Amino acid sequence: MNDTYKKTGACYIRVSTNEQAEYSPESQKKKILEYAMNNNIVIPEEFFFEDIGVSGKSTKNRPEFNKMINIARRKPKPFDVIIVWKYSRFSRNREDSIVYKKFLRKKCNIDVVSVSEDIGDNPASMIFESIIESMDEYYSANLAEEVRRGMNEKFSRGEAVSQAPFGYIMKDGLFIPDENTAPVVKMIFEWYISGMAVRNIAIRLNEMGIVTRYGNQFENRTIEYILTNPVYTGKLRKNIHGHDKSDRFHQSPDNIVIDGKHQAVISPELFQQANNRLLENKKKYIRNSRHNDTDFMLRGLVRCSVCGATLVQAVRGKSLQCHKYSKGQCNVSHSILTETLNEAVIDTLETDIGNIEEIKSKNISENEKNILLRSVVSYIVFDRKNSAIQIKYHNLF
Repeated sequence: MNDTYKKTGACYIRVSTNEQAEYSPESQKKKILEYAMNNNIVIPEEFFFEDIGVSGKSTKNRPEFNKMINIARRKPKPFDVIIVWKYSRFSRNREDSIVYKKFLRKKCNIDVVSVSEDIGDNPASMIFESIIESMDEYYSANLAEEVRRGMNEKFSRGEAVSQAPFGYIMKDGLFIPDENTAPVVKMIFEWYISGMAVRNIAIRLNEMGIVTRYGNQFENRTIEYILTNPVYTGKLRKNIHGHDKSDRFHQSPDNIVIDGKHQAVISPELFQQANNRLLENKKKYIRNSRHNDTDFMLRGLVRCSVCGATLVQAVRGKSLQCHKYSKGQCNVSHSILTETLNEAVIDTLETDIGNIEEIKSKNISENEKNILLRSVVSYIVFDRKNSAIQIKYHNLF
């Protein structure tokens, strides 16, 4: 080994949640440092990158990996080689592995080496590396399939396959009613069938200091999710095709509901009453509402004077309302006609900075008005109580 020149290396460590024991960060780091010392490679402190508790199936949620790749783009190159314990630490997705390794080797002149998989540097090494990449991807896909099979088996037996919802705690693989929050669930259903609106229920719970299982305030969709979840009647629900992000309230016909092993906290009759009312209210909403995607001059600029949230267009598009008020997280309504607020803003602008005929002009598009307004206005605070607005300008004024 030539001691006159030392290569600079980067150390990349990744551990997913189900690999903590076998692939601990400490054991990976130890092996990588041993390899670096034996191969005349120096790894500066700033070039140690660790993604802990994340999957290797994608680079999307690996901040340290992406940070390392961005640093590798620099000129001159910051390091000569990226060292991993196994190629599976770099990626378990064959496409990602090929793309990033090719970019690093061809564009950055940075190699990627595995401490425990010495494939050499002869032409046959390309074949060996592609085989390893394929095996890593197969392992990941097979593991995911085994997990799905196990979850489906547990679900078929009526056992929990998800986190405990609000109102329950998890114990020995089953949902157990939480003595503190289970009564709140029943209260939500009773309030709703007695005529209380979803938004008002959220406000009431927030005023009482009750929080969701994540410690957040309640809002409309939180209440609606509870009202439509059959888990509270002792059932379990699952989509036969897996999680569908677009089906927020799990109303897809692909959902199946079976008897669970956990104790119900409300009766099936109470659940059905609440869902019948929800369905009727949704029919009214669809009949009485008109979807509005039109742009408007003050979009994103106006803030509530109480909570600081943005004022957004109401359903019919003729007025603005505090975003958090509409979700039940702000107690003060800031409803105002869009036209009225537009006029008040223009009047204030004229008082503050003089003639603004371009913004008032009817001959320019709404988009052009947006650009002109945003060139001078940072944001606007609307105070409904005092019927006043306060404009915050950019540093130009």
